[in-house]
Amino acid sequence: MKIGILRETKNPPDKRVPLTPDQCKKIINEYPHVEIFIQPDGYRAITNQEYEAAGIPLKEDISDCDILMGVKEVSLATLIPNKTYLFFSHTAKKQGYNRQLLQEIIKKKITLIDYEYLTSEDNVRLVAFGRWAGVVGAYNGLRAYGKRYKQFDLKPAWQCRDKQEIFNELKKVKTGKLKILITGGGRVAQGAMETLNVAGFNKVNHEDFLTKEYMEAVFARIDPWNYVKRLDGQDFELLHFFNFPEEYETTFLPYTKVTDLYITCHFWDPRSPVFITKDDMRRDDFKIKIIADVSCDVNGPIPSTLRASTIENPFYGYNPVSESESEAFAHENITVMAVDNLPGELPRDASKDFGERLAAEVIPYLVGAKEGRIIKKASITINGELTDDFLYLEDYVKGLE
Repeated sequence: MKIGILRETKNPPDKRVPLTPDQCKKIINEYPHVEIFIQPDGYRAITNQEYEAAGIPLKEDISDCDILMGVKEVSLATLIPNKTYLFFSHTAKKQGYNRQLLQEIIKKKITLIDYEYLTSEDNVRLVAFGRWAGVVGAYNGLRAYGKRYKQFDLKPAWQCRDKQEIFNELKKVKTGKLKILITGGGRVAQGAMETLNVAGFNKVNHEDFLTKEYMEAVFARIDPWNYVKRLDGQDFELLHFFNFPEEYETTFLPYTKVTDLYITCHFWDPRSPVFITKDDMRRDDFKIKIIADVSCDVNGPIPSTLRASTIENPFYGYNPVSESESEAFAHENITVMAVDNLPGELPRDASKDFGERLAAEVIPYLVGAKEGRIIKKASITINGELTDDFLYLEDYVKGLE
């Protein structure tokens, strides 16, 4: 079995890889019937030379490989018919901008395995970059604070070699009585708290966060039951909220009156109530001046997220009066950070973490060493046909919705 690691072809390209040189070497040693080849690329954070030094050969033409692995979407022009691909396709939620990608995959009779849907038997995701989105998102939020109030200047995360360098940068942080709020409870939120802990901030419970003043910088993390309630007045049930989010209303407004920096790390369903309205953001008691929107749902629950920003230009301003984009750090504006590929700012760390999980939890099934439904459950198409779990995409593929 031949596995090819693809050159990233989405523009702008991503510096991450699905497997590091050491991980490739370990897989080859563990499964003698497997060969791994690297399509050369001068943009990756892990260089061609590092793969070669580990004994992993470079190969421009990977058309004889059985399985092709990348990170982001593969460009239409480079898709090879009748192959098996693994990458984040961003098609299963009927994303309009990737409809043509799925159409081409079906046309070329490709098997598409989407990392996002690789789950254990109890439906826990096996591989993800979420922790790194949180780590970098919180760092960028603090960077925005330093810039807005001219208190400190942090080096951009993407200019740092690794996590340790950005954590060293956090020694510069001086904030006074800053109050930071995080929404969400998964890997993304854990990553954000990791950064805030290194920065020396103390965690407080959400009730104290709402009612108490502190002499130092603090943060709180809240879950859905802290910011929504049922319309029918019954007690909150998480599974019910996941299944029927339209039956809830927001209770988030009190947090906007005491929060300085808001870091979003939640999952949001379009049927859910929004967190903040445009009218809320014009209130005299709306205190939030910086929103690090790690979740980055454009035109979603946070009105100031007008668009995704970029790694090179992560900040823009939202003017609540004009409801439009404006200068990032102007006094009257809210500073927005809405980079939608944050793990790409720490590509070496993120790749190592992702690859370790991929090698341990997925590769054994992919190469036939273990049996189970893990691969099939994550296969959006097999030989160009939508699988049973993804038949709901038929009208999307046909352009009917």
